[in-house]
Amino acid sequence: MEFETITLKKAGAVAVITMNRPNVLNALNSKMLGELRQVAENIESNREIRAFIITGEGPKAFVAGADINELDHLPPIEGLRFMQMGQSVFNYIENMSKPSIAAVNGYALGGGNELCMCCDIRIASSRAKFGQPEIKLGNIPGWGGTQRLPRLIGKSRACEMIFTGEFIDAEEAARIGLVNRVVAPEELLDAAMETAEKIAAMSPNALNLAKISINEGLRSNIETGMSVEASGVALCLTTEDQKEGVDAFLQKRKPCFTGK
Repeated sequence: MEFETITLKKAGAVAVITMNRPNVLNALNSKMLGELRQVAENIESNREIRAFIITGEGPKAFVAGADINELDHLPPIEGLRFMQMGQSVFNYIENMSKPSIAAVNGYALGGGNELCMCCDIRIASSRAKFGQPEIKLGNIPGWGGTQRLPRLIGKSRACEMIFTGEFIDAEEAARIGLVNRVVAPEELLDAAMETAEKIAAMSPNALNLAKISINEGLRSNIETGMSVEASGVALCLTTEDQKEGVDAFLQKRKPCFTGK
């Protein structure tokens, strides 16, 4: 399937989504959001894909935010729908059974920072910059920034980023827990692929149940999260993958998980 604003490539059990509007620093418009949802649904339904990476085309930007040219001319009700569309796409990615990695190659601003935050793991180029600059345009984050950012880095740091609109560099993003680690620009995709391949070698069932447990626990309280976790363990015990994992451990060999 061909897309206008996104490219999709597959390498073994890993898919790579590239946001591909480099002439506007990969800014997100309605077309790109719709195609991102289509790509995500294709990955979710493809049993051969077990993990995926999202990155940006070109040396400058991961995603430099929402397309201001589209957003600026929208009446309030259409602006609300645009925000709800982006939230729906990002929520879908966050809740997919397949683990996701943001390979942040440049500017991740506004909607770009919100997109990388809905991914499970974030690896940044040393050239990357992060920010929620909406306040400088007289507005606020609308695709999850006011919700995911405090959960990731704490309320006080999130308030500072959102209230000032200032950017932070990759090293600071790693220090405060916004990204997992920082690598040289030329090593970014290799580092993301290495992590994705490690994840893709695990049981798809266990990965899905682990994601559900983590996400549900963060949305509720520890008691609810522990209950979901215990149910996940019980479900894993019904799978062939769990038996294969135990057998491989006892036989001192690598497991071969099939997703059954």
